Amino acid sequence: MTPVVAAAAATALVFTMGVADLGAVLAARSRARSAADAAALAAAQELALPARAHPAELARAYAEANGAELVACACEPGALEARVEVRVPVGALLLLPDDLRAVARARAVIDLAS
Repeated sequence: MTPVVAAAAATALVFTMGVADLGAVLAARSRARSAADAAALAAAQELALPARAHPAELARAYAEANGAELVACACEPGALEARVEVRVPVGALLLLPDDLRAVARARAVIDLAS
């Protein structure tokens, strides 16, 4: 009976580690989505009401403030939309490689009809 108990304990341990890794990946994905949304909205606001800086620089600042790296920003002055892509490191994992990153994209459109 001892080998069966040891196998069950090992299986439970691996399952628990997998659930912990899944939680970390889902949390990173959520952070990436939030950072992408914030960066796109910041860039779109600068496009709609130009005041301070280049929209891509604001997008980068907002992405970094939310723990992400801005990968791409299609938000040239004069455009009516901002598209951004950000990347967030997942962090230390138990069963998977530690170099995983969550990627998210967001788009903010300027509506001039209102």
